[in-house]
Amino acid sequence: MTHASLHVVVPGPLEQRTGGYIYDARIVTGLRQLDWRVVVHNLAGRFPDVDTLASRSMMSALAAIPTGSRVVIDGLAMGGLPGPVRAESRRLRVLALVHHPLSDETGLNASSRARFVALEREALTVCAGVVVTSEFTARRLSVFGVDPARVRVVRPGTRRSPAAAGPGAGAAPALLCVATVARRKGQDVLIRALASLQDLPWTCVCAGSLDRDPGYARAVEEQTRATGLGGRLRLVGECEPDRVDELYHHASLFVLPSHYEGYGMALTDALARGLPVVSTTGGAIPYTLPPEACRLVPPGDHQALADALRPLLSDGGAERRAVLATAARRHADGLPDWREAAKTFAAATLELTADGDV
Repeated sequence: MTHASLHVVVPGPLEQRTGGYIYDARIVTGLRQLDWRVVVHNLAGRFPDVDTLASRSMMSALAAIPTGSRVVIDGLAMGGLPGPVRAESRRLRVLALVHHPLSDETGLNASSRARFVALEREALTVCAGVVVTSEFTARRLSVFGVDPARVRVVRPGTRRSPAAAGPGAGAAPALLCVATVARRKGQDVLIRALASLQDLPWTCVCAGSLDRDPGYARAVEEQTRATGLGGRLRLVGECEPDRVDELYHHASLFVLPSHYEGYGMALTDALARGLPVVSTTGGAIPYTLPPEACRLVPPGDHQALADALRPLLSDGGAERRAVLATAARRHADGLPDWREAAKTFAAATLELTADGDV
């Protein structure tokens, strides 16, 4: 078979350490390992609430791609710029890669939400197809008038990892949250929950960028100090992969208080290490986690989060965590790895672009 080729359009550098960018980068690497020719186009400007530079960058990138080429555009870039996508959709075989709709972002007012719905609908309806990372998001696309026959689900891969060892004999249970410190991730909810659990032994590390939503991050840092948790909860910022692996390995319990996830790669990373999970019912989370390995609460409900954490941190908590941990490892054994994810992505791309080689 002749080697296939693909152009991948992303906002900014591909090396950014968020779930969406990690997914994109892993898929690019996987396709190249399958002998695909992949060209990455890094857009300049502000996204998703785009500025003039972003618009010009998108138009320039698409115009430079040869006619007939397959193009995947990350939804973070596409959602705010339907115009350039529509203008090139007859010349290029354009696919959207939607991690979650921009209009589902936490904290949008009604006007901004409606604007993103309209922009995303316009962009998605001119694409040859849409790749999403979960069945939940596939169903969400009905809001945008996308024909289900033009949608393919390509779940993220999960790296096989050794079982977490925990913090060590005699140490307090170690909670871990891996997520950008941003409103949608709900670290403020976690802090309120932990403030009511100060009678129990525990430590907590929150690993994730403090720069993407700096106002929220500052508020979370101040909240940590004000609730007296400064000695027990650490915000360590964005970490390199080896450091993240170390944090997972020495954790007792993974907690993700997100208001919404389109999939939740950090959750399956926790399952792969045999970590019990406490999270929410926001978005795709209940479809990502098996019920026997987790405890889920309504998003934004700090009291429910505290109530879910308390029995896992109290006397007998180690035994309760062990039951969830066994279920987590069992489920993780059936998850796709990144090579499988790349193969599925390749098949989806060929199907949605009418198969031929370019």
